[in-house]
Amino acid sequence: MKTTDHFKRTIQMYLEQRAAEDALFAKNYRNPAKNIDDCVTYILNYVKKSGCNGFTDGEIYGQAVHYYDENEIEVGKPINCQVAVNHVVELTAEEKAEARQEAVRRYQDEELRKLQNRNKPTAKKETKVEPSLFDF
Repeated sequence: MKTTDHFKRTIQMYLEQRAAEDALFAKNYRNPAKNIDDCVTYILNYVKKSGCNGFTDGEIYGQAVHYYDENEIEVGKPINCQVAVNHVVELTAEEKAEARQEAVRRYQDEELRKLQNRNKPTAKKETKVEPSLFDF
């Protein structure tokens, strides 16, 4: 399934906040038979069946809660798509540090490749001189 991680994290953050505020929902949310990937698949199949292109936050969050509230629910087949989200996800300090380290690591690797390629001898092209009719 190729949903955007941003969409998945937005849904998960909402559900975690809801579970922290609502003890009854928290019990359903901790159900080991349920997971965020199936929740997202359920939401995407709901959206596909509806035929609509845009939804309010409340509609999507409501479907996420519905997925966790129902014990017997048809999730559907995974859908290969990209989801546009108009929310900003705040990263934790740990996530920011991890992203920064990854960026530094990629930059260092790129610079190292440049240095290694700079010191490699370039292959010289041999130019063959073809004799002309006037050289004979």
